[in-house]
Amino acid sequence: MAKILVVDDQRNMRTTLAMMLRGEGYEVEEAEDGDAAIDKVGAASYDLVLTDLKMGGRDGMDVLRHVRETSVLAEVIVMTAYGTIESAVEAMRMGAYDYIQKPFGEEELLVKVGRALERRQMAGELSALTKEFRERYRFENIIGRSAAISDVLDRIRRIAPTDATVLITGESGTGKELVAKAIHANSRRSERPFITVNCAAISETLLESELFGHARGAFTGAVSSRKGLFEEANGGTFFFDEIAETPPSFQAKLLRVIQEGEIRRLGENKSVKVDVRMIAATNQELKLAIAEKRFREDLFYRLNVARFVLPPLRERREDIGMLVDFFLDKYGRKMRRRAKLGEGVLDFLRSYGYPGNIRELENLIEQGVALAEDGIIRRDELISPEMDTGAPPKRNGGQRELQDVVDEAEREHIEATLRNVDGNKERAAEALGLSSTTLWRKMKRLSVIWP
Repeated sequence: MAKILVVDDQRNMRTTLAMMLRGEGYEVEEAEDGDAAIDKVGAASYDLVLTDLKMGGRDGMDVLRHVRETSVLAEVIVMTAYGTIESAVEAMRMGAYDYIQKPFGEEELLVKVGRALERRQMAGELSALTKEFRERYRFENIIGRSAAISDVLDRIRRIAPTDATVLITGESGTGKELVAKAIHANSRRSERPFITVNCAAISETLLESELFGHARGAFTGAVSSRKGLFEEANGGTFFFDEIAETPPSFQAKLLRVIQEGEIRRLGENKSVKVDVRMIAATNQELKLAIAEKRFREDLFYRLNVARFVLPPLRERREDIGMLVDFFLDKYGRKMRRRAKLGEGVLDFLRSYGYPGNIRELENLIEQGVALAEDGIIRRDELISPEMDTGAPPKRNGGQRELQDVVDEAEREHIEATLRNVDGNKERAAEALGLSSTTLWRKMKRLSVIWP
């Protein structure tokens, strides 16, 4: 849940904005003037500060200046009245993400807030600048004694001090991001930013604008030039999670960054030198993606300098006991309740198949701690009958599940669209309002076979 601070000296405006944002699921705090806002920013961390520009005493510029000096990650949107656009543009030069002119509609505000929070999400783990990050991702904190994990640790020790690009593959939930953070935390770049980019969650247009930056006038709304995250993270590490979800056009630009060590802002012809280390991860088979023209072969070989293949949890069962102890302690502290496994639960956990890998085990233990009112996690509270027997979910009186009906309708719609465009997948994706990658994934999931 994103945390937002709303700053406005007009009570009605401030209260209305706060209610609007809470209605969208955000955690919102209010500040009645610039002084109160600066105090709150000093006492807590926020993902976004939405501040009026003109206020008595310390104004929005003072709030912006303080946020930029003390809160590396927080984004700022300034609210401005008619006739003060020049001040709003100046605020963007000082580091504000955007401005919005009063009076504005709810939809306009929510779009700008959403975009600012997407950028905040991409900026990710700039907490690498803190000692806490380096402590958290020491080698000793990667849990396991199996031969597979010992090999991963040995390779991290050898790869981390270098600047080699890294490719991490493995099923979802196997700990790919943990390995990426451990590499950064034990590298010479550990004092510089570590930025996580979830390629599957961000649109191509936003991805390019935020990573490469843009020139003034490069597109509608680009009222001033802005550095991208590559420039801001100079000297640090970029972790591209789900790299196979990116389109080939973006892959070509990323390849240039790796090969030449330079980027071009959108709307500019000159190049800017950047020094960033690349780590990429995927749960897909990249050789297949290359064969299907969804992933560039030259980018694959540039990324595949140092390769980590993370084993699924079912292939390292000897580590399950240690992981269970770790998660019991973690969620016991978080929920302020101590819990232990009941009779037979650990044996079951060691025998289960874990399609969701470590993430699934963690969720099970978190659920168990929450349900263990008397401090004992029992098998019937922790696991469902489907997990226990491996059987598929039971049908309700022989009727089809709702998901089956939805899948069949979606399958028929995709097939009809493909027929209408003579099987051209790019045109089909455009007609369906999907990216080519998303269409391919849906076709694979729904078993849509098309030549």
